[in-house]
Amino acid sequence: MDRPGKTGQLIPIYNARSGRTEEVVPVIKTDAEWKAQLTSEQFQVARKQGTEYAFTGKYHASKEHGIYSCICCGTNLFLSDTKFDSGTGWPSFYAPVSPLNISTHTDNSGGMKRTEVLCARCGAHLGHVFDDGPKPTGKRYCMNSAALDFLKT
Repeated sequence: MDRPGKTGQLIPIYNARSGRTEEVVPVIKTDAEWKAQLTSEQFQVARKQGTEYAFTGKYHASKEHGIYSCICCGTNLFLSDTKFDSGTGWPSFYAPVSPLNISTHTDNSGGMKRTEVLCARCGAHLGHVFDDGPKPTGKRYCMNSAALDFLKT
């Protein structure tokens, strides 16, 4: 199967600001292009599946209202209304703005079996999702601040 965007395919992405699903072109760049756009920490986390140290990310304790978006492509990912204090030291959310905006896959790195969360538009590594979150979903999307941008509302 072709990687989205290589053949001009469009993908559906939900825009939390407009409240509509839009057909968009996937964002595909080389490592050199990503390095020119991102800080070294953002590149290591978002493009090389790294992680930031617990309690060091700029959004882990944030209480501001707004939309958390992908640092690489700007895709809306999480609303502040779904953010909760998980005590883990990373920003945690119980749901994405839409399942269209993320993708997941099994991550067996580090001797653990986890579910990695990626931006559906550009493939940026965001963090992991666990089944120990609050109601209504029971999910904990444990994200890296370095992979997120924040749009205050």
